[in-house]
Amino acid sequence: MHARAGQPAQPEDLIDVDEVVSAYYDLVPDPAIPAQKVVFGTSGHRGSSLDTAFNEAHIVATTAAIVEYRRSQGTDGTLYLGRDTHALSEPAWRTAVEVLSGAGVMTAVDARGSYTPTPAVSHSILLANGAGTEAGVRTAGPGLADGIVVTPSHNPPRDGGFKYNPPTGGPAGSDATSWIADRANELLASGWQDVPRVPFTEALDGPYVIKHDYLETYVADLENVIDLDAIREAGVRIGADPLGGASVDYWGAIGERYGLELTVVNPEVDPAWHFMTLDWDGKIRMDCSSPNAMASLRAKMTPDAEGKTPYDVATGNDADSDRHGIVTPDGGLMNPNHFLAVAIEYLFTHRPGWPADAAVGKTLVSSSLIDRVAAAIGRTLIEVPVGFKHFVPGLLDGSIGFGGEESAGASFLRKDGTVWTTDKDGIILALLASEIIAVTGKSPSQLHDEQVERFGASAYARIDAAATKEEKAKLAALAPEDVTATELAGEPITARLVKAPGNGQPIGGIKVTTENAWFAARPSGTEDVYKIYAESFKGEEHLALVQEEAKKVVAAALGS
Repeated sequence: MHARAGQPAQPEDLIDVDEVVSAYYDLVPDPAIPAQKVVFGTSGHRGSSLDTAFNEAHIVATTAAIVEYRRSQGTDGTLYLGRDTHALSEPAWRTAVEVLSGAGVMTAVDARGSYTPTPAVSHSILLANGAGTEAGVRTAGPGLADGIVVTPSHNPPRDGGFKYNPPTGGPAGSDATSWIADRANELLASGWQDVPRVPFTEALDGPYVIKHDYLETYVADLENVIDLDAIREAGVRIGADPLGGASVDYWGAIGERYGLELTVVNPEVDPAWHFMTLDWDGKIRMDCSSPNAMASLRAKMTPDAEGKTPYDVATGNDADSDRHGIVTPDGGLMNPNHFLAVAIEYLFTHRPGWPADAAVGKTLVSSSLIDRVAAAIGRTLIEVPVGFKHFVPGLLDGSIGFGGEESAGASFLRKDGTVWTTDKDGIILALLASEIIAVTGKSPSQLHDEQVERFGASAYARIDAAATKEEKAKLAALAPEDVTATELAGEPITARLVKAPGNGQPIGGIKVTTENAWFAARPSGTEDVYKIYAESFKGEEHLALVQEEAKKVVAAALGS
């Protein structure tokens, strides 16, 4: 833990915005250097211009590759293009507009010339493809829309990100991202300078750019996914902190349109994020699930001498608003797993319009508390690998009512049981916390305490362990029989998983379970470590034992 974690950023912690933006245009990647190539992870291509990992050449090549890919798939409708508030997002967005116009792709940009949350892009794609109509979402045929979001999510201010959402509205699958990355790297090696482009100002006023009101489209539709009448009538006092991200204008519009007692806690936008508190490692990171990054909002919600707080609930979103953080007067910043479990139980008992067989979706590194909640409410649990793309098919057809990740990302169906977004939506999860208070009269943290009484308290943590590139590759390719241990922390091992039970997809590592505990080990995509997620329903000491034995089990399986 950094000595100043949770403390306000100082001038020496801030990026030089001009330097970051200049490097975007001035530095040219060498595709022979692996760190300078286009690499699509679970959330698109990310990197910093300062490291020659996110530069004009990358975005020209990647956008051109997306143009080719969508043509190969017969996608010929409007492409919805959004961006967040990172310093590199606007220049990359401008580059994308130039390339898309040069290719004759009809592109919808924000009518206000402003920021667009990831869920608003997903929402607009799906509406264009038929969401909310009797026929439902089309995924085949002419005129299908897709999208690009320029965001590195909650990454530090020096970073940029670029992700593609196909006509299904959510994150692209690995088949698409692998093809796009390979083609982009071919163009980087020879030809990115030859990609046709229309100068930005000319493109913006040209025939291929549509000014689309993402904000109005999204905000006006919220009443179909959240019970905003209940929130208003109960007078729930909401403090919404955009953390300097793309939801900054959306929160004010939501409060005004629906007559909510809602305060935008900090409406400031600064690409250096000078108002943030430092995260665990001393970096500025807009992680709304981090107690350190959320220190300012947590402090605001500390009860005074009379036990009063300015809000009944305070919420945070990351830079592209696909994640959520929930702060209550009685519980402080909620653990993401705890809020997911509360949200699931509430939604599946307060959405009569949802299909009776709609399942609960979770990633296999999310808390087993969710498993126990799902069983108690009589719903099927669908456990998938890490990556929100795995929830897309189920959210699209309504077979999954709620899909959530342990990293505070989730989405769920409209009240009528049809698709809302197929990408994570931190705004509706934040609003859901207020609906829960309005309808139940209890805070989400109080409801979590009630769940603990029924299902038991769990200790959950993620740690990193050193691993070479060779070990990481071997870990990703393990088979169940490679784990020879029969016990874990004093309990018999009940399962060894290398594929997710929910969809049979590889998890890129291994998960080992017992009656009261589990661990999962996955290689990091960016560092020479592997991540160990672990949980125990037998307390913190047992969790520590699970973590230590997990390292030994993995080491034995790797033969190291």
